[in-house]
Amino acid sequence: MDTSMLDLIRRRRSVRSFEDRPLTEEDKNALEAYVQAVSNPFGVPVRFRLLNAREAGLSSPVIVGEKAYLAAKVERVPNYEIAFGYSFEKACLFALSRGIGTVMLAATLNRSAFEKALELGQNEVMPVASPVGYPAGKMSVRESLMRKGTKADSRKAFESLFFKDGFEQGLSGEAAGIFYQPLEALRWAPSATNGQPWRGVLAGDTLHFYEARSMKDNSLGDIQKVDLGIGLSHFDLVRTEEGLEGGFVFEDPGIKAPEKTHYIVSFRRKP
Repeated sequence: MDTSMLDLIRRRRSVRSFEDRPLTEEDKNALEAYVQAVSNPFGVPVRFRLLNAREAGLSSPVIVGEKAYLAAKVERVPNYEIAFGYSFEKACLFALSRGIGTVMLAATLNRSAFEKALELGQNEVMPVASPVGYPAGKMSVRESLMRKGTKADSRKAFESLFFKDGFEQGLSGEAAGIFYQPLEALRWAPSATNGQPWRGVLAGDTLHFYEARSMKDNSLGDIQKVDLGIGLSHFDLVRTEEGLEGGFVFEDPGIKAPEKTHYIVSFRRKP
């Protein structure tokens, strides 16, 4: 990619209005090659397909001008939601690097058509799919109203999402040190209804990530864990770019958390 990952993340937005033209063969081939090789650090395969909207009968009432959709399926195994969100967001960021717009959709899809096109297996699920195309020069009225309704261009304050040693003390940017830019990238990740369910506690050289739940599970699983995966992809991509070495581990530190806030995973910095 020609631009930095942090700059790409800052440019990323959900696109619902597209130019009335298909992807070029060059962009289509590049995107297909990328999603076939995309990986995540949670050991859960996510299988992508680039689908022709007309041929497969795919649509969404909130999208205008789309010609194709990017969809993916995953088995219902431990950590499948965070693995899916992580992998799908990497695909969206790659698309953006080529000038292709995306928006993750869950409820506003003719889901049966998507699942048929993906040949969904008995233990598989498709949490979200996304139209892919070139953003229109002007948003539709519907898109503008949706962005305004969810306050899509605003985020919670850094200190209300990330904490020092426990949940009692907010983490300042200065105290975050080398973790600041990766956490800022996570803070700006997209989420369902802009719910921003991620929380983080910095304890020494380890960041512990939590989910602040405000939505119930549905037939797709815990959609807010998909959001966590999206945010963790931002964190991981930027920490790699910043030269911060380390890796994810599943080791609950036993920190007392607020009600409905649950441990997900930790990132341990390499000494």
